Amino acid sequence: MMKTTGSVQEKNGRFYFVLNLYDANGKRKIKWISTGLTVRGNKRKAEAMLHEVLLRYDETGELPTGRGGAYEKVDTRTAKPIPAPVRTASKSEMLFLDYLNEWIQIHKASIQTATFISYNQMIQGRITQYFKPLGLKLCEVTPQVLDEFQEKILLDGCTTNTVIHYHAIFGKAFKDAVRKDYLEVNPMLKVDRPKKNSFRPNFYTKDEVQQLLEVSQDDPLHLCILITAYYGLRRSEVLGLKWSSIDFERKSMTINHKVTEQRVNGKYVPVVSDVMKNKTSCRTLPLIPAVEAELLKQKEKQQLYRRLFGKSYRTDYLDFVCTDQEGKLLRPNFVTEHFEWLLRQYSLPHIRFHDLRHPYVKHTTKNISCKSRNPKPPTSGNLGFLFLLWFD
Repeated sequence: MMKTTGSVQEKNGRFYFVLNLYDANGKRKIKWISTGLTVRGNKRKAEAMLHEVLLRYDETGELPTGRGGAYEKVDTRTAKPIPAPVRTASKSEMLFLDYLNEWIQIHKASIQTATFISYNQMIQGRITQYFKPLGLKLCEVTPQVLDEFQEKILLDGCTTNTVIHYHAIFGKAFKDAVRKDYLEVNPMLKVDRPKKNSFRPNFYTKDEVQQLLEVSQDDPLHLCILITAYYGLRRSEVLGLKWSSIDFERKSMTINHKVTEQRVNGKYVPVVSDVMKNKTSCRTLPLIPAVEAELLKQKEKQQLYRRLFGKSYRTDYLDFVCTDQEGKLLRPNFVTEHFEWLLRQYSLPHIRFHDLRHPYVKHTTKNISCKSRNPKPPTSGNLGFLFLLWFD
C-alpha cells in the first residue's frame, strides 16, 4: 500500500489538513480535515499536527474528525470514515433559532454593547416570530427560505434598509457556521442584498434652530439640544459628556464616552462605554462661549439639586453633564421621545433628534477637531466661520 501523504492548506482563513489516502487498488482519494486553527500565527503548529496525524494514521488507521480533537477509524479500502455506532447530533441538526441565540451570546464580549443589543432584539423579535412556527434546523435553512423572510419584511411596510440589517446578521451567523464546520455551504451567498434607500433627513434653518433653543430654555433637554446643534454630536455622545472631559481653562471639551441603553429584567437601563463608534469619534473640540455659559449653569443646578435631594441624590453619575434633578443619567430613549413631544408642544416642524446634526456642523467640527492637548479658543479661523455664520 502506498504511503499516506498530506499538506496544510488555507481555506476561509483557517488551516486544513489535505490528505492523500489510497485504497487497496492504489487509487488516491483526497480528504480535507479541519485543524480548528486560524491562519494567523499557526502555520508551524498546523504542520506539527499534520506530522502527528500521518503517524497515527499509519499506525492505527485513525484520522481526526475535525470536531473537538476526536478520532475515528477509517476503512482503507474506501478511504471513508466508518460510522460510529453511537453519535450525538451535530450542530447542523440543532434548531436554527437555538443556533442564533447561542451565536449571539458567544459574540457578546467581542462586539459593542449597542451592536449586541440591536442584534439580540432582532433575534428575539422579528426573526423568532417568523422562524419559530417553521421549526427549521440549521441545516434546513435554504436561500429560498431566507429570500422569503426578506420579502416578508418588505410586505410588513419596512424599507430595504431594514432588510439590509437582517441580511447582515444572517450573513455573519452563517459565515461562522461554515467556519466551524457546522455547514458546508453558506446559504446567504445566494441571497441578494437589497440596495440601500437614499434617506433624505429634514434639517432646521437657522431661525428654526433659534426658535427651538428659545422654547426649550426651561426644558430638561435644553442643554442636550444646544450642544448637539452646535457640535453635531450623536445622541450617545452628548449623553456621555463628562465634566472631567471639559477644560474650562483651555476652553476645550473631549468626546470620549457614550451612553446607550440595554433592556435588563424588562427595564431599560443606561450603559456607559468608552468604546466609541469609530476612531474619529474620539475628538477634542473648542469650547464655544455660548455652550460654556450653559454648562456652568448646569453645574450650578446639579449642585443645588444635590443639596435639595440629599441622600436620595444619585452619586454614581456625578461626573456626567446630562443628568436629571435626581442625578440620574438621561436615557437615550427619553431624549428621542421627549424631543418629539417638545416639537409637538410648540408646533415646530418634525425632525428627529439626530437631524440636529446638521451636515455642515457635523463635518466642519470633525475637521477642526483639535488633536493637540492645548486647542485654541474658537475663532472664525479654526471654526471655518461656522458658528459665527450659523448662530451669531
